[in-house]
Amino acid sequence: QVQLVESGGGLVQAGGSLRLSCAAAGRTFSSYAMGWFRQAPGKEREFVATISWSGDNTNYRDSVKGRFTISRDNAKNTVYLQMNSLKPEDTAVYYCAAGRRGSVALTKNGEYWGEGTQVTVSS
Repeated sequence: QVQLVESGGGLVQAGGSLRLSCAAAGRTFSSYAMGWFRQAPGKEREFVATISWSGDNTNYRDSVKGRFTISRDNAKNTVYLQMNSLKPEDTAVYYCAAGRRGSVALTKNGEYWGEGTQVTVSS
Protein backbone atom coordinates (compact mmCIF):
# COMPACT_ATOMS: atom_id res chain seq x y z
CA GLN A 1 0.00 0.00 0.00
CA VAL A 2 1.25 3.46 -0.91
CA GLN A 3 -0.32 6.75 0.17
CA LEU A 4 0.42 9.72 -2.07
CA VAL A 5 0.05 13.43 -1.26
CA GLU A 6 0.62 16.11 -3.89
CA SER A 7 1.59 19.71 -3.28
CA GLY A 8 2.89 22.71 -5.18
CA GLY A 9 -0.05 23.57 -7.38
CA GLY A 10 -1.30 27.11 -7.82
CA LEU A 11 -2.01 29.97 -10.17
CA VAL A 12 0.71 31.11 -12.55
CA GLN A 13 0.88 33.27 -15.66
CA ALA A 14 1.63 31.77 -19.05
CA GLY A 15 5.36 31.29 -19.46
CA GLY A 16 5.87 30.79 -15.75
CA SER A 17 7.03 27.77 -13.77
CA LEU A 18 5.79 25.54 -10.98
CA ARG A 19 7.23 22.51 -9.25
CA LEU A 20 4.88 19.83 -8.04
CA SER A 21 5.86 17.40 -5.32
CA CYS A 22 4.37 14.07 -4.37
CA ALA A 23 5.24 12.62 -1.00
CA ALA A 24 4.74 8.89 -0.62
CA ALA A 25 4.16 6.98 2.58
CA GLY A 26 5.30 3.41 2.52
CA ARG A 27 8.50 1.47 2.97
CA THR A 28 8.65 0.21 -0.61
CA PHE A 29 8.54 3.55 -2.45
CA SER A 30 11.79 2.83 -4.28
CA SER A 31 10.29 -0.27 -5.89
CA TYR A 32 7.47 1.66 -7.57
CA ALA A 33 7.43 3.48 -10.86
CA MET A 34 5.97 6.93 -10.27
CA GLY A 35 4.14 9.30 -12.51
CA TRP A 36 1.99 12.36 -13.03
CA PHE A 37 -1.38 12.53 -14.74
CA ARG A 38 -3.72 15.46 -15.26
CA GLN A 39 -7.37 16.05 -15.86
CA ALA A 40 -8.82 19.24 -17.28
CA PRO A 41 -12.51 20.13 -16.90
CA GLY A 42 -14.64 18.11 -19.28
CA LYS A 43 -11.72 15.97 -20.41
CA GLU A 44 -10.42 12.52 -19.59
CA ARG A 45 -7.43 12.05 -17.35
CA GLU A 46 -4.18 11.81 -19.34
CA PHE A 47 -0.68 10.78 -18.52
CA VAL A 48 1.91 13.53 -18.31
CA ALA A 49 5.17 11.86 -17.27
CA THR A 50 6.43 8.70 -15.60
CA ILE A 51 9.74 7.64 -14.11
CA SER A 52 11.14 4.20 -13.32
CA TRP A 53 11.96 3.06 -9.79
CA SER A 54 15.65 3.83 -10.36
CA GLY A 55 15.06 7.12 -12.13
CA ASP A 56 16.92 5.88 -15.21
CA ASN A 57 13.89 5.80 -17.50
CA THR A 58 11.38 8.55 -18.08
CA ASN A 59 8.39 8.96 -20.37
CA TYR A 60 6.59 12.17 -21.38
CA ARG A 61 3.53 13.00 -23.38
CA ASP A 62 4.50 14.88 -26.53
CA SER A 63 2.90 18.18 -25.54
CA VAL A 64 5.11 18.58 -22.45
CA LYS A 65 8.44 17.31 -23.82
CA GLY A 66 11.14 19.93 -23.38
CA ARG A 67 9.05 21.87 -20.85
CA PHE A 68 8.39 19.41 -18.01
CA THR A 69 10.89 17.29 -16.10
CA ILE A 70 10.04 14.42 -13.77
CA SER A 71 12.50 13.36 -11.09
CA ARG A 72 12.51 11.41 -7.86
CA ASP A 73 14.41 11.25 -4.60
CA ASN A 74 14.05 7.77 -3.14
CA ALA A 75 15.73 8.83 0.11
CA LYS A 76 12.89 11.34 0.63
CA ASN A 77 10.11 9.17 -0.82
CA THR A 78 9.25 12.04 -3.13
CA VAL A 79 8.68 12.51 -6.84
CA TYR A 80 8.73 15.91 -8.52
CA LEU A 81 7.39 17.50 -11.67
CA GLN A 82 9.19 20.66 -12.73
CA MET A 83 6.96 22.55 -15.15
CA ASN A 84 8.44 25.39 -17.19
CA SER A 85 7.04 27.54 -19.98
CA LEU A 86 3.55 26.82 -18.79
CA LYS A 87 0.64 27.33 -21.16
CA PRO A 88 -3.06 27.87 -20.48
CA GLU A 89 -3.74 24.41 -21.90
CA ASP A 90 -1.69 22.93 -19.03
CA THR A 91 -4.46 23.99 -16.66
CA ALA A 92 -5.75 20.89 -14.89
CA VAL A 93 -5.82 18.94 -11.68
CA TYR A 94 -2.52 17.07 -11.50
CA TYR A 95 -2.44 13.62 -9.90
CA CYS A 96 0.47 11.60 -8.65
CA ALA A 97 0.38 7.87 -9.39
CA ALA A 98 2.40 4.80 -8.47
CA GLY A 99 2.67 1.38 -10.05
CA ARG A 100 4.72 -1.77 -9.75
CA ARG A 101 4.74 -2.78 -13.42
CA GLY A 102 7.24 -0.23 -14.65
CA SER A 103 7.25 3.28 -16.02
CA VAL A 104 5.89 2.35 -19.46
CA ALA A 105 2.93 0.42 -18.04
CA LEU A 106 2.27 3.34 -15.69
CA THR A 107 1.59 5.60 -18.68
CA LYS A 108 -1.63 3.60 -19.16
CA ASN A 109 -2.86 3.54 -15.56
CA GLY A 110 -1.67 3.61 -11.97
CA GLU A 111 -2.30 1.35 -8.99
CA TYR A 112 -2.29 4.09 -6.38
CA TRP A 113 -3.38 7.70 -6.68
CA GLY A 114 -3.14 10.93 -4.80
CA GLU A 115 -6.00 13.37 -4.33
CA GLY A 116 -4.63 15.86 -6.85
CA THR A 117 -3.44 19.46 -6.88
CA GLN A 118 -4.85 22.24 -9.03
CA VAL A 119 -2.65 24.01 -11.57
CA THR A 120 -4.10 27.05 -13.27
CA VAL A 121 -2.23 28.92 -15.99
CA SER A 122 -3.62 32.31 -16.93
CA SER A 123 -3.09 33.85 -20.36
